[in-house]
Amino acid sequence: MRAVLCRRWGNPDQLVVEEIAAREPSTGEVRIRVKAAGVNFPDALMVQGKYQLKPPFPFSPGAEIAGDVISVGDGVTHVRAGDRVVAFCGVGGFADETIAPAAATMPMPTGLDYKTAATFTLAYGTSWHAVRDRAALKPSETMLVMGAAGGVGLAAVEIGKAIGARVIAAASSTDKLALCKQHGADVLINYETEDLREALKRETGGKGAGVVFDPVGGKFAEPAFRSMTWRGRYLVIGFANGEIPALPWNLALLKGASIMGVFWGEFVKREPKANMAGIAEMMGWMAEGKIRPHISRVYSLDEAPLALDDLLARRATGKLVIEP
Repeated sequence: MRAVLCRRWGNPDQLVVEEIAAREPSTGEVRIRVKAAGVNFPDALMVQGKYQLKPPFPFSPGAEIAGDVISVGDGVTHVRAGDRVVAFCGVGGFADETIAPAAATMPMPTGLDYKTAATFTLAYGTSWHAVRDRAALKPSETMLVMGAAGGVGLAAVEIGKAIGARVIAAASSTDKLALCKQHGADVLINYETEDLREALKRETGGKGAGVVFDPVGGKFAEPAFRSMTWRGRYLVIGFANGEIPALPWNLALLKGASIMGVFWGEFVKREPKANMAGIAEMMGWMAEGKIRPHISRVYSLDEAPLALDDLLARRATGKLVIEP
């Protein structure tokens, strides 16, 4: 089978596509023929050696996939050969086939296509865990979403609206904000052309946002934190900006605010039932049309380095997909 391989830490252009041997699933595993794989920021960080998880070389990036079950290992009963499934494999998704944990593999809902299914688990799982589970966003609240046109950002916008909250989308261009508007954002702020803190003061009547969803980090973190309400919750999703912010701790004290870390991968391992409940809720929202994953581009397996580079260079909106 063909697979994208990382043999050393570096930029995406050092990745290669090679023929490797396939293997049969062990106990509690599922072997899947990959029809589509979602492209995510952790994939790009992983090949650079900048992610918290560092697989042994060589490895294939690609954390989320959709495809057909080839075979199952001992103890696997909820899926069988021939089933269409969605899986979170962690690594190995950028390949013709992969092995996924059975606990992170689920049947695809009827009517869902492979590309859409492959964009769902990580971005929407992360955003649901953050917004619904960690922050417990209420319909009466306002949520600010930073980097709102990215994969997790756009998912957070839709989840916030599905809950019934008021959503402020902040992004770096007019085109990105237009996409956020299409997915339900109530207020749009271009933080590259206007003062974020002043804009938030204007759009919230000076009250601020109850929840801040931040996958970006960097220079906008502090003004966003300063713009929260009393008992506000600041969701730390990641650092797409490349800079981990250093916030003055007295801000949390003065606002009675909470800084909440969001690590969906660990949440899946430690609280699988809660994660599956979230997936089920979102599948319901999708059936109602409240969630509509946006795929901006599809790449071939050979174009995987370009897909990751587009993600790092912020040329992407919504989700990117690789079709082997």
